[in-house]
Amino acid sequence: MIIVISGPGGVGKGTAVARLIERDPRLWLSRSWTTRERRPGEPATAYTFVDRDTFEEHIAAGGFLEHAEFLGELYGTPYPEPTAGSDIVLEIDVQGAEQVVARDPDALLIFLTAPSPAVQEQRLRGRGDTTANVHKRLVKSAQEIVAGEALGAQFVVNDDLDETVDRILAVIDAARQQRAGHGSPG
Repeated sequence: MIIVISGPGGVGKGTAVARLIERDPRLWLSRSWTTRERRPGEPATAYTFVDRDTFEEHIAAGGFLEHAEFLGELYGTPYPEPTAGSDIVLEIDVQGAEQVVARDPDALLIFLTAPSPAVQEQRLRGRGDTTANVHKRLVKSAQEIVAGEALGAQFVVNDDLDETVDRILAVIDAARQQRAGHGSPG
């Protein structure tokens, strides 16, 4: 199963996904590529950081499951190669989620939001985004939420990390049960 974790910048997708992967050994994280610079304090493993030419060559070679441009930078997910028996987790933006759903309508979409725009702004600033980037991301958030709703994503507010991860795992477990024929998600 492909599990898409999406949502606007600053809602805590990376933190929640890292905890998900720690808690459920059946989940395999596909590492996205980006042309943006690494943020101060961001782990080198957060993305595969590449230059624009390398990224565009990979697009031309048909190497991405999904890719998009966001705020002038390219982001994309190479075709995943998970370990056997694993569910694939994609931590991607809404544009990427739309592409994944177009290719795999059975993908499970989970859309994270911050508890409020003020909290989202605080998180964006805390991770080192510039004031201009914070403003752009906050404006874009409203559009991304509408797109997430249109895709039929299951929304989870990321207020408390442990509770958020518990809620996401419950959604994943319900989808697994439904796909295995053991009932429907509740």
